[in-house]
Amino acid sequence: MPFLTAAGHRLEYEIIHPHQTGSPWLVFLHEGLGSVSMWKDFPLRLCAATGYRALVYSRYGYGLSDPLGAPRRVDFMHDEARHALPELLDQLHIANPVLFGHSDGGSIALLHAGLTSRPVAALVVMAPHVLVEDVSIASIAAAKVTYDTTDLREKLRRYHADPDSAFRGWNDIWLHPEFRAWNIEDCLAGIRCPVLAIQGVDDEYGTMEQIDRIARGAVHAEVELLKLADCRHSPHKDQPEAVIGAVQRFLG
Repeated sequence: MPFLTAAGHRLEYEIIHPHQTGSPWLVFLHEGLGSVSMWKDFPLRLCAATGYRALVYSRYGYGLSDPLGAPRRVDFMHDEARHALPELLDQLHIANPVLFGHSDGGSIALLHAGLTSRPVAALVVMAPHVLVEDVSIASIAAAKVTYDTTDLREKLRRYHADPDSAFRGWNDIWLHPEFRAWNIEDCLAGIRCPVLAIQGVDDEYGTMEQIDRIARGAVHAEVELLKLADCRHSPHKDQPEAVIGAVQRFLG
C-alpha cells in the first residue's frame, strides 16, 4: 500500500484503475470506523459499473495511516475537509472529483464542497451527519460498551494497525459533551454541485432528518434523495446493488 503525507500525517491510499488517464475520479471517504481495507471490494465494483477511476484512503488515525497523537477536536471533520483532503488531492493531481462519502466521510464531503472554493463534480453521501441526534449518541454509547466487553477490538484489528486509535478517536469525540452542539447545516448553502444523498430506513445512527435537511439546506444544488428499506447504516453493504444502480443513474 503506498503512502503520502497530508496535513502533517502519513496516510495510506490506493488508486483503482490508475492507467485510465482519461476517466473522471471518484474519491472515497470512509466512515468513523472505516479504512481502505474496510471498503472491501465495493470501490472496485462501483468503478467497474461507472467507468471511473478512484482514490481510496485511510484518514489520520485509521487503517495503516498514522495513529492519533492526541484526542480529536470537535471541528476535526472541518479540518479534514479544508486541509487534509485538499492536500491529498493536490499531491495526486486529482481535480473536480466526485466525492463518495459514508457517515463521517459523507459529512466531510459536504463540508469540502460547501466551505472550500475547490471544484467538485458531484457528491454521493451515504448516511451522512449534518447534526447530532439522540439516536446517534445512543448507538455510539452502545458501541463503547461493546468495544469494552467483547472481541470487537480484535475484529477491528483486521482493518486498523491501531484499533484503539480508530475506535477511541471516533467514539470519544462523538460522546464528548461539547459535540452535542455540532451542526454543519450552515455549509449546505455553499454547495453548488449535484448531490445524491442515501439513507437506510433502519439506520441505527441517524434518521431521515439528516438527508431531508440536506435537501432543504443545499438551496443552490440539485439534490436527489434515496431512502432504502431494509437498510441500516451501511447502504453499500446492506443494499449494494441499489446503491450502485443509483450512482450509475445519478452520474449519467
